[in-house]
Amino acid sequence: MEQGLDNVRSWGLLAEFAEPEQLIAAVRRVRAEGYTQVEAYSPFSIVEVEPALGLPPTRLRYAVAAAGFAGAGLGYFMQWFALVYQYPLNIGDKPLHSWPAFLPITFEVGILFAALTAAFGMLARNGLPRVHHPLFAAPHFERATIDGFFLSIEANDPRYKMPDTRTLLESLGPRSLTLVREEFEDVAHATVAPEPRP
Repeated sequence: MEQGLDNVRSWGLLAEFAEPEQLIAAVRRVRAEGYTQVEAYSPFSIVEVEPALGLPPTRLRYAVAAAGFAGAGLGYFMQWFALVYQYPLNIGDKPLHSWPAFLPITFEVGILFAALTAAFGMLARNGLPRVHHPLFAAPHFERATIDGFFLSIEANDPRYKMPDTRTLLESLGPRSLTLVREEFEDVAHATVAPEPRP
């Protein structure tokens, strides 16, 4: 590894693996060592990774359900207020409060509120929009969408301590190991057991 990397203020460490099985084993080992600020990146969904990461279930579903019901209630109230209270019209001697006629708009407004809450909640939960992330400058990280399997440990993890964390990741047999700095486009890189790339 490059001289003096242990003293660099870093965002964290990024390990690249050649196979998804290696990534799964690495995630399990790192979590067993007590690391919590761990993330895995792969070009396709790997079923075993999510439980291995120990991710808590999201509470976004409750917000989406609440927004959907609130939107449905607002849609129904809006129709009732306009057609029954504010501007009542007796057409063909039909009742003013004819709830079956209110259902399509009630449903659509509920779906609209739920969908908007899901979209904006997802953006907020993922920390988006974000123009730049330190991982974007890491060498070969673009392969996470092609054929690369990556594991990151953030420096704000309570167990993160150089060189112990680096030694742990090196023992897992990564294709490469990268120290990702906080600074924009400022990345230190060291390759462990290089393998030829296609």
